[in-house]
Amino acid sequence: HRAQGFGPRHHLGQGLMSAKPVPSMEGGDLAPPVQPVTPPYWDEACKHLSKRDRVMRKLIADHGLARLYSRGDAFTTLARSIVGQQISVKAAQSVWGKLLVLVGQDPEEARRPLGVEDLLSRTPEVLRTAGLSARKVDYLQDLARHFADGKVHVDQWSDMPDEGIIEELIDIRGIGRWTAEMFLIFHLMRANVLPLDDLGLIKGISVNYFSGEPVSRAEARDIAEAWAPYRTVGTWYLWRSLDPVPVDY
Repeated sequence: HRAQGFGPRHHLGQGLMSAKPVPSMEGGDLAPPVQPVTPPYWDEACKHLSKRDRVMRKLIADHGLARLYSRGDAFTTLARSIVGQQISVKAAQSVWGKLLVLVGQDPEEARRPLGVEDLLSRTPEVLRTAGLSARKVDYLQDLARHFADGKVHVDQWSDMPDEGIIEELIDIRGIGRWTAEMFLIFHLMRANVLPLDDLGLIKGISVNYFSGEPVSRAEARDIAEAWAPYRTVGTWYLWRSLDPVPVDY
């Protein structure tokens, strides 16, 4: 993997959630661990895919016990995606750990959400001491301002269509359509996302449907028509076919 989180070089389902309890912060106190959430549609989706697509039937049989999990804090998820862009997993983990120390957290403890004010209350020069580039500091503070100013409507996302959420997210510097689509899959667990810019999806379709031959976006879209309305799940199983162990994001 080239990038931790949802950076532009992400592929093979990087950023998959594992089923570990993660605590949340309420009023500055560490709350009890919260169980991660798995999509309620997953079993129905597997039945649908197995019935409609013989390749999916085999992949689900091979990886059927695995699930997609969401950890639930939107700001932290997006911040970590920016930190991890275009650097290795190991480097991203190192920078993220230094950033947590900088804002007063112990990276060895159970994870807490990163706060908007953690980023806005510190100067760019201070944030750069965590190993962040000037551009990433700019991206992170722009993300924090969008949340602080209410430009992203987190409370309304559950009622918004996928494209509406993507439009809000790509208005933030450092977040493109692909990153927004990964957010729809891994944070909001939307059922029918087909991230055609994802290298892992295209490679998975190539390997599993075209004997490794190159695949166009149009061909990928045609293959995925049979997966609707669960194209997220089809994408996830193709990632698993290339990389069986979900990455702990």
